[in-house]
Amino acid sequence: MLETRIDLREIGKERFEQSKRTSDKLFELNHTIPFTEKYNQLIKDFFTGGLGDNCYILTPLYINLVENIHIGNNVSINPYFKCMSAGNIFIEDNVQIAMNVSLITNNHDFYERSVLTVKDIHIKKNAWIGAGATILPGVTIGENAIVGAGSVVTHDVLANTVVAGNPARIIKTLDSNRF
Repeated sequence: MLETRIDLREIGKERFEQSKRTSDKLFELNHTIPFTEKYNQLIKDFFTGGLGDNCYILTPLYINLVENIHIGNNVSINPYFKCMSAGNIFIEDNVQIAMNVSLITNNHDFYERSVLTVKDIHIKKNAWIGAGATILPGVTIGENAIVGAGSVVTHDVLANTVVAGNPARIIKTLDSNRF
C-alpha cells in the first residue's frame, strides 16, 4: 500500500481552506433535521468526492477532508461516523456501516510527529462494519466481509470472512456461494 507523507509544518493556505470548508458544511449538516428536503440536498452537496444513489446517511458525522471520501450505491452509514481522511476512503456498493465507526487514513511518524503518514482505506462491496469498529490506515476490507463490533482492524480483511477483536482476527469464514 502506497504511503504518502504530509508535513504539518508546511500546510498551505489551500489545505487549510479545504478543511475549513468541510467544517463549515459539516456544522450545517449536523444541525439539520434528517431526511428533510434540505438535509437530503446538504448530503448530496457535502460528499464532493462522490456519493452514489440510494444511500442512507445519518448525522452526526465528523470528517476532516470530505473530498477524499468516495461512496458507492446503496451504502448505509449510521450516526457518529468519523473519518480522518487525509488519504482516500473508498466505500463500494452495498456497504453497511454501523454506529460510531472510525476510518483513519493517517497516523503520525513515530519520530517526526509533525509529519503525517497517510494510506488509503478501501471497503469492498457488501461489507458490514460493526458498531464502534476502527479501521486503520492502509486497510482493505474484502467483499462480503464482516468486521465485528468494537474491533480494531490493523491489516487487510479477506473477502467472505468475519473478523473481531483488538487487533481484529479471523473468527469465521463465510460461504461465498450464499451471496
